[in-house]
Amino acid sequence: MRGAPSPEVVEDGPVVRADIALDVNGQERRLTIDTRMSLLDLLRDRLGLTGAKAGCDRGHCGCCTVLVDGRRVYSCLTLAVACAGVRVVTVEGLGGRPGGPGGACGADLHPLQEAFIARDAFQCGFCTPGQLCSAIGMLDEVARGRSASPPTPLTPADVRERMSGNLCRCGAYQNIVAAIMDVAR
Repeated sequence: MRGAPSPEVVEDGPVVRADIALDVNGQERRLTIDTRMSLLDLLRDRLGLTGAKAGCDRGHCGCCTVLVDGRRVYSCLTLAVACAGVRVVTVEGLGGRPGGPGGACGADLHPLQEAFIARDAFQCGFCTPGQLCSAIGMLDEVARGRSASPPTPLTPADVRERMSGNLCRCGAYQNIVAAIMDVAR
């Protein structure tokens, strides 16, 4: 886990560990973890998947967004132990082959990744993994009718609202929305 514990934290006993198995980007992973570990820490520190970023550790910025069973979640707020038996997809697992390279590795990019490149929908790139995972989850929500009754065509205003939990410090929102709209059509 990142950083030293705050002085207010009092250790009351031994660390509780749990054995979990989960599918990460198409590969089954079996680990013994501290039950206090976040999904973000598991992905970054234990599995070496550094696409999801540690921004605020409070669920305010969205740069840690990943897909859990197809739904977008803030991995900084999700306990890893709660993910036993689920399917997790990170930016490294978008596009490509299950368990193989994809996403940032350059093999078989997801259509949204291609749209982000075509629309220059990033600047520093820090928020891009979370933006991509959130947008893919949002587009799936719309396609499955989970978010509107009756379903209506997605508008740029809808995209901005549905992506409002993902911040971009560089202000690339206009191009992010354009890229998402390209894929939504």
